[in-house]
Amino acid sequence: MYKIFKYTDHPTVDFAAEELKKYLRMMMPRCGEITICREERDSDGFVLALCRDIGISLPETDEPELDDVVVINTNERGGIIAGSNPRALLIAVYEYLRANGCRWLYPGIDGEYVPVTDLRPVNHRKMADLRVRAQCNEGAEYQFSMIETIDFTPKIGLNSYMLEFDNPKTYYNSYYDHKYNLANRAPEPISSEQVLQWKRACEAEIAKRSLIFQDMGHGWTAEPFGIDTTEGWAKDASNPIPEESRDFVALCEGARALYHGVALNTNFCMSNPRARSIVAKYFADYAAISPQVNYLHIWLADNRNNHCECDECRKKTVSDWYVMLLNEIDEELTARGLTTRVAYIAYYDTAFPPVTEKLRNPDRFALLLAAITRDYTETPKMTGESKELPRFNLNKNVFPSDLGDYIRYSEEWQKTAFTPKFCYEYHFWIHQYYDLGGIRIAERLYCDVRAYRDAGFFGIIQDGSQRSFFPNGFPFYVYSRAMYDKNVSFEELKEDYFSHAYGENWREFADYLEKISDIFDVKYLEVAHRSSAPRVLVSVEKAEAMRALRPLCEAMKIKVKSMKKSCQKRIHSLSLRLLELHAAFCIDLADSMILTAEGKADEAFDAFNAAFDSIGRHEPEIERYFDHYLAYSALRRSLHPGKTRIETEEVG
Repeated sequence: MYKIFKYTDHPTVDFAAEELKKYLRMMMPRCGEITICREERDSDGFVLALCRDIGISLPETDEPELDDVVVINTNERGGIIAGSNPRALLIAVYEYLRANGCRWLYPGIDGEYVPVTDLRPVNHRKMADLRVRAQCNEGAEYQFSMIETIDFTPKIGLNSYMLEFDNPKTYYNSYYDHKYNLANRAPEPISSEQVLQWKRACEAEIAKRSLIFQDMGHGWTAEPFGIDTTEGWAKDASNPIPEESRDFVALCEGARALYHGVALNTNFCMSNPRARSIVAKYFADYAAISPQVNYLHIWLADNRNNHCECDECRKKTVSDWYVMLLNEIDEELTARGLTTRVAYIAYYDTAFPPVTEKLRNPDRFALLLAAITRDYTETPKMTGESKELPRFNLNKNVFPSDLGDYIRYSEEWQKTAFTPKFCYEYHFWIHQYYDLGGIRIAERLYCDVRAYRDAGFFGIIQDGSQRSFFPNGFPFYVYSRAMYDKNVSFEELKEDYFSHAYGENWREFADYLEKISDIFDVKYLEVAHRSSAPRVLVSVEKAEAMRALRPLCEAMKIKVKSMKKSCQKRIHSLSLRLLELHAAFCIDLADSMILTAEGKADEAFDAFNAAFDSIGRHEPEIERYFDHYLAYSALRRSLHPGKTRIETEEVG
């Protein structure tokens, strides 16, 4: 009979012990009960402990609370599983199980691969190669999925979770409104109060696992002045600016008003010292009641070239005013005795570094680079050329498509105050949908992770859907594992994922999806995002190339149908079912794209909508893996810019 001895009293250690027990019993269904004890080990068994509690030194790091060091030394009957902090210990448990054959390929129990096997010895010591390995909520989210993805996070080696916005109702609306699937699902309205409760539930699950919790982002430029941002990017004529706050709103395009009617996109007059003081105090108030937050993000308004044009604000760059605000926030936090870590962002207009101002207390801050306008069709060298970069030009800025240029801007930022830097990325936002096979975006992720690490970034946060697993989760797996271990090769990850998802004939499925990626062609679909490239959608050659897709997908559907009957593991039947539905979706989408390439725009848009209505009929079955809303938004943006669907009559 196995025993688990807990040497450290901590809720996450308790959870790690329960997880180890659960999976050991699944791997050895006849091993009998496994007891969890708090006393010292008196026989064979597993010791779960923080490294410091059992005398394991950690020369790898001088910040063991932030860096995840995993130490595993076991035999067939037990041994030591330890971590530098409670989160690292939980990750160590999953790494031990992984070394014994377990895999987590999708969120949820259907996404688990758990072998029936005897235990094997494991000797593993590793500090994760990036300190922060995170995802951030985006797209259309629903609560069950959010809880599952938080649970999924440490199982694949991620260690951090970000929840954007004080109240992320806009993301929940995108799911519960079923805006682009009204032919199949009726809207399910939810309240702001409900979403705030759900956010607190997510925070509890994050804390249970001791994940690095990152919070907020946009909203600070409006909420402190009584302007509601709960509805996100929606224009809201009923959202007035309180008269006492009118002078604090940015003067833009001749008026102090909501920028194009959107509160979340509205900046404030940062040259106004009273306005900065209001924001600093509001930020500190939030920090004071949020001790669970490890990094509190303060971003300016979303969108670009939307900053105050008053005579005073013109005297400095936006980034200079931003640094003045950050210094005042630091002073307010210090006066209240708050040690909150603050993340500030180089994003759109603040990508341009400050000219005159410097952070006075850089120890409190970390720089977040968000290269949102970069080209996702290649990974540049992170040491940019010595060409002169454009300088800041108030509300007339042109933003780079070269990630190397963004890196150089971040280096200029660090000359004003050297702070640690990490990045905010968008592979799982719209860009994953421009690679229908998932292989090319996985390659991009692998290269980008290595490039960011080599350029001195300590972590990555992925802004993207929590449902990025259609036709499978290979790109997300690559992202996670490449950050944990810099030495793993792309081909190793491909074999690892596909062999566990599809079985011994895995290479056939990998080759098939590579062909899908190449036929759809990410460079063709990325044209919506590549400002440096002309938009060319009409193409005889593209139409001809797309015709090769139908026979390829039809053949895969036949193969999948024959294989499903013999599946012994749930994860194989799940992977095949997703592939079957994906093949049908690819056929429908290709038909619409052929019409696009032939210049038949209206017919193409009708066929495009029909393709999403068709896959939308299966949304309840696959919604934990496929974000119907975000996929529709991304592909319409690329293939049918400017077109708006007349909403389908809702069901029910």
